[in-house]
Amino acid sequence: MSVSTVEYLLHGLGTAMQWHNLVFVFLGVLIGTVVGVLPGIGPMSGVALLIPITATMTAGLSPEEAATSSIILLAGVYYGAMYGGSTTSILLNTPGESSSVVTTLDGYQMAKQGRAGAALAISAIGSFAAGIISLIGLIFLARPLSAVAIKFGPAEYFSLMVLGLLAISGLAGKSMVKALMMTAMGLLLATIGIDNVSGVERFTFGIPELYQGLEFLTIAVGMFAVGEVFKTILERESNEGEIAKINRILPTKQDMKDSAAPIARGSILGFFIGLLPGAGAILASFFAYIVEKKISKNPEKFGKGAIEGVASPESANNAASGGAMIPLLSLGIPSSGTTAILMGAFIMYNVQPGPLLFQDHPQLAWGVIASMFVGNLMLLVLNMPLVKLFAKVIETPSKYLIPLIIVFSVFGVYAVQYSTFDLVLIMGCGLAGYILSKNDFPLAPLVLGLILGPMMENNMRRALTISNGDFMIFLQKPISLAFLFIGLLWITIPLVLKLKGKKVLVNEEA
Repeated sequence: MSVSTVEYLLHGLGTAMQWHNLVFVFLGVLIGTVVGVLPGIGPMSGVALLIPITATMTAGLSPEEAATSSIILLAGVYYGAMYGGSTTSILLNTPGESSSVVTTLDGYQMAKQGRAGAALAISAIGSFAAGIISLIGLIFLARPLSAVAIKFGPAEYFSLMVLGLLAISGLAGKSMVKALMMTAMGLLLATIGIDNVSGVERFTFGIPELYQGLEFLTIAVGMFAVGEVFKTILERESNEGEIAKINRILPTKQDMKDSAAPIARGSILGFFIGLLPGAGAILASFFAYIVEKKISKNPEKFGKGAIEGVASPESANNAASGGAMIPLLSLGIPSSGTTAILMGAFIMYNVQPGPLLFQDHPQLAWGVIASMFVGNLMLLVLNMPLVKLFAKVIETPSKYLIPLIIVFSVFGVYAVQYSTFDLVLIMGCGLAGYILSKNDFPLAPLVLGLILGPMMENNMRRALTISNGDFMIFLQKPISLAFLFIGLLWITIPLVLKLKGKKVLVNEEA
């Protein structure tokens, strides 16, 4: 690690330790844990719902401080939700969010055997270890990657964004065709408004509110948070499961011994899978579980309450959330649905994540990285003693939860937009989000297309200006060609495997 990196990290730690930022870290990880614990409200919904609230909370701060504090809180919600998701998986056999699906296999079996406390404690310890390992990776890789990316031209950037879109579309939802349709829909929605170059109105239909285009915040909150409300009301979902009793919270020495290696393996595997665009935490947890089962001397104990089956996937999904921050911060490419929403928050505060982030906004970049260390410590302190309290949160009736989500959604969006048009739009998006997700159309590619669309168009135009309209520029630049080729492989390999009758592991959350 270079001297300048250490200096920057210490400055970042100074930023993260400011009293108001400590409050934001604490609020972020606490809300994130609750979001993870409540079945149905995943990290995407939680982060989307809180963006407008952070804008109100940071109103008195300078633009740079407001952006730093808000991103610190939202990042806390992201990795906090990964912690919380294990609670319902273990106690109720109901994943709090999709990346905790694998934890149900052994976690619930442990709970039925009276070892719920040990399973929850190991998932908290594994999550903490994974957070620290992914943080070390973030410190070492983020700046070198951004230094390389500074050399990218518009053609390379366009191809990198195409790769990001194809990667998430290739691994999102049950049907690749539906995922690609949603990506195209997101790109189409991104064209609404007045064209920056020619000043021509596009798809505005004479509605003045559409001249500035569709606000990402309204679409994201509508699709995810309000969509979840429609789902709960129309499908009358409720938790009928019996909550397992929690006796001893601390794991035994044998539990710690059995879990140490799976936590290390899951953390490293999860971190590197998190780096890949579109791979996400759910794939990381699946792969970690498969690896543990393959190398175990007693694979038959998996699915019957093996502590390794909790330690490894829980470490992997937390490490993946840390790994996913690297392409976002250093390349400006979100590698999951939640980081796409985080990217929207950056842009809302006039901060462009990518190669110049560490150069133009070092306080923000290093402040967020350092806050992740503080947040992981807080999560460990929160999760170990408050396990029984979070178990009570599961029992929150939906009749209290639904009005709260609607209030936060409506007031949050109105506080940022001051427009009744956006309130109508948020309800329309909520209904559309419910209908689309009910029919297995993944929502993450649409949001990603909406965010990346304007940047892709801008870089494409710049590249074509340089080449006098010759599209071959995207194939003549070696890096650009490599990105396009990888993107093509990302789409074709799962297709070929499906045609051969192989089962392809897909990322439902993206």
